[in-house]
Amino acid sequence: MKFSFKKMALASVASAAMAVGAMANADDVRVATDPSFVPFEMMDQESGEMVGFDMDIIREIGNRAGFTPNINTMDFNGIIPALQTGNVDIAIAGMTITDERREVVDFSDPYYDSGLQLLVGKDNTDVKAVEDLAGLKIGTKIGSTSFDFLTEKFGSDATITPYPGSADMYMALVGGSVDAVFYDAPNVGYFSQTRGEGRVKVVGPLYEGQQYGIAFPKGSDRVDAVNEALASMREDGTYDEIHAKWFGKAEE
Repeated sequence: MKFSFKKMALASVASAAMAVGAMANADDVRVATDPSFVPFEMMDQESGEMVGFDMDIIREIGNRAGFTPNINTMDFNGIIPALQTGNVDIAIAGMTITDERREVVDFSDPYYDSGLQLLVGKDNTDVKAVEDLAGLKIGTKIGSTSFDFLTEKFGSDATITPYPGSADMYMALVGGSVDAVFYDAPNVGYFSQTRGEGRVKVVGPLYEGQQYGIAFPKGSDRVDAVNEALASMREDGTYDEIHAKWFGKAEE
């Protein structure tokens, strides 16, 4: 994937120090995430610790911005309400930046380019693109942009079932409760190569190019410091190292 961040100049040392200073007093910061969005965030069964791409990103940001992430797990559809009510300070959960969400929360600069993709059973030869889903049963995730996409495209011309967790919708596909799953491409691809290997397959192109952002309550004073940390991670190669760990080498 390609980013334009190399074209961004880092802010002055003075402004960076001010941004970090604004967060230095908040050593323990409540960070919300969804534990079912692999490989971005997931529970390590041996250590009981949340791990994944997003977890490495937010911990490195914390190191640079002067705070310790206190990870709070919850269903994805509860994350924005938790930000709005002040129950958490930051959210990182593979959250797509949208105009609708911008109305109620603030976002960092984008930190990951994504899109939506289609998953079907390994023997399915009828579904090759989203247009083939008319009249079928489709699984997706509650509160996701994929649910919005399907609802807008099909309305009542397809049975769209939103599941609380990604594992639920994948098991519904494997068990035959739905004909297809439509969701974020990295998560779909990860499942197809791990637990779904030999049982499902990814079909069709990438839909709805999207960017993920870190979310904050409206008016949060943490946004600038987080953006400074992200920019510095890209400049010194740390971002690419984390990306390579979970997804392979980033495109030049």
